[in-house]
Amino acid sequence: MTKMTDSPDAHTPEDPSTVEEADRKRFILQVVQPGLAGLMDGSVSTLAPLFAAAFATKETGPTFKVGLAAALGAGISMAFAEAMSDDGKMSGRGSPVARGLVCGGATTIGGLGHTLPYLINDFEFATMVAVIVVLVELFAISIIRRRYMDTPILKALFGTMVGGLIVFGCGVLIGQS
Repeated sequence: MTKMTDSPDAHTPEDPSTVEEADRKRFILQVVQPGLAGLMDGSVSTLAPLFAAAFATKETGPTFKVGLAAALGAGISMAFAEAMSDDGKMSGRGSPVARGLVCGGATTIGGLGHTLPYLINDFEFATMVAVIVVLVELFAISIIRRRYMDTPILKALFGTMVGGLIVFGCGVLIGQS
C-alpha cells in the first residue's frame, strides 16, 4: 500500500477554498486591478482638460471634443502602458494584451462618462449633469476599491474624492483664467 506524502510528486486533492482563493487572486490581478487603475485614470485624469475646456469656452461642442480626445487618448495610452509594464510571467498578472485591453477600455469608459453630458446643448445643464456623473464615477471607484481591494469605505471615499476634486479644481481654475 502506498502512502501519500507532501512531496511534489504526491497527488492530493486540492482544497476547494484554496482553489477559490487562487481564482479570486488571479481575477483581481488580471482584471480588477488593471480595470480599477484604468477607471481611476480615465475618471480623474480627463477631468482637468474637460472642465478647462468647458469653463474656457462655455460651449458644449468644443468641450465634448476635448473630452472625447482626452478619453480616447488616455485609453490608448493606458492600454499600452499596462501591456508593456509586465509580461505577467513573474508576477502572475496574466496576459499583457488582456490586461492592456481591460485597462485601456476602463480608462476610456471613465473619461467618456463625464464627457457625454456635453452632447446636451444647454451648457449649464450639461455641466451640472457632468458634475453629477463625476461624483457617481468617484463613488463607484470607491465601492470597487472596497469590494475587491478590501479598502475601508471611508478611506476609499476620502482618497478617491480628494484626488478627483483636486484635478477638477485645476480644470476649473485653468478654464476660468
